[in-house]
Amino acid sequence: MATPTETPRADHDLLDILSNLRWNRFHTAIVLLFGLGWALDAFEVTLMGNVLGALRQHFHLGSNAMSFILAAWFVGLMIGAAGFGILADRYGRRRVFLASLILYGLATLATAFAPNLAALLILRLIAGIGVGAEYSAINAAIAELVPSRSRGRAAAIVLNFWPIGSFVAALLAWLALSALPADIGWRMVFGLGGLIALSAAWFRRHLPESPRWLLDAGRPDDARAIIAGIQAGLTNIRPPAATPISHRVRREASSIIRLLRLYPGRLALGAALDFAEASGYYGLFAFLPIVVLPALHLPPARLPIFYLAGSVGALIGGLAAAFLLERLGRSWTVGLFYLATALSLVGFAASVHLGAGAIMLGFAGVNMLATGSWIAAYPTFSELFPTALRATGIGASVAIGRIGAALSPFLVGYVGARSMPAALLMLAGFWAIGALAILIWRRQGGVEARGLSLEQLSAEPLANV
Repeated sequence: MATPTETPRADHDLLDILSNLRWNRFHTAIVLLFGLGWALDAFEVTLMGNVLGALRQHFHLGSNAMSFILAAWFVGLMIGAAGFGILADRYGRRRVFLASLILYGLATLATAFAPNLAALLILRLIAGIGVGAEYSAINAAIAELVPSRSRGRAAAIVLNFWPIGSFVAALLAWLALSALPADIGWRMVFGLGGLIALSAAWFRRHLPESPRWLLDAGRPDDARAIIAGIQAGLTNIRPPAATPISHRVRREASSIIRLLRLYPGRLALGAALDFAEASGYYGLFAFLPIVVLPALHLPPARLPIFYLAGSVGALIGGLAAAFLLERLGRSWTVGLFYLATALSLVGFAASVHLGAGAIMLGFAGVNMLATGSWIAAYPTFSELFPTALRATGIGASVAIGRIGAALSPFLVGYVGARSMPAALLMLAGFWAIGALAILIWRRQGGVEARGLSLEQLSAEPLANV
């Protein structure tokens, strides 16, 4: 029986073809369709921050109650990333990335009709599960479907749809909250977001299963047919008929213990990078509605303007990360962005007393570097796991990261109520954890993945690094 690092010769030939293909229409199509789904995830995440001020008024919430709304979302992300990561390795990427959008879309649409705070919390939890599933399935699928020489850039371009979704969410929230009564405006935007997500799921149905997963499941004929379609640049490849999964995939995909035994260093790197960015990133977004809005006595309709400025900065940072991943390499790009984000938060803390304008500019600058950080990090640790355990490894890393994301709004609210600069310095400390993690990874001989195929990355002697 083959291990995750052993590949039969015929399968190896197919994987060589897949890894060395020239970029064609198929690759462009999957980047756009995965990117659209990722933009909708960003729409959902940013939308909650944009409408928290309106929700605060509508449900008469204090800062702790608003933190619970954010925490429910992050707990859902944790469940979705970990649980659906295992399912994506067991049943395939395609089933999960279709189910995730449907679950998220239905829950978001239902949020528009939430009658009370309890219903809102439950629906945010369910929507978070759907988005968490996206983290593991999309990052695994995009790594497995594109040529090796373009893998980092393609993954980063998909993730760059996040600031686009954030911008659209902020724009719609600003228009809706400005033009409509606050208790109607937030419902209108949630309803629209749910409908768009369900529409995106309809278009995503054309995407094929990962040939690498099919080979690992003992289905070479299905994998060969899909690779032939990819070679031809087809954008509507017929999915293979559902067949029983192999014993090997079932055993490996369900074993976190196996992941810990074979790839402890890689899992530790993924968990550390994701914990650092999730704690710092979502803490930054909680800082505005929980700390800045009440401290400066700003109306809820002003909050989306801050996010609009932040989204512009995020797009610049994300594109820079996509450019640098294949030029500087993974480790240098990740390390520089994480360190720069930590330093920018120190500068932000020093200028926060200058008023709303300085806070808006500071938020845009920090968000630029923070977005570049996590856009560089996800391709970096996603490609380090073998096919049979890739979605599980991604999901486990993201789940650990969401622990920090769930706690961060409470910490920001507690510390920020006493000192806004102190809250920002705390967030800088989170980003410093990521910079330290990638430094330790390189010092311990961790692999630099630029230019290597996924099969080379999971082969000995690198397996235990």
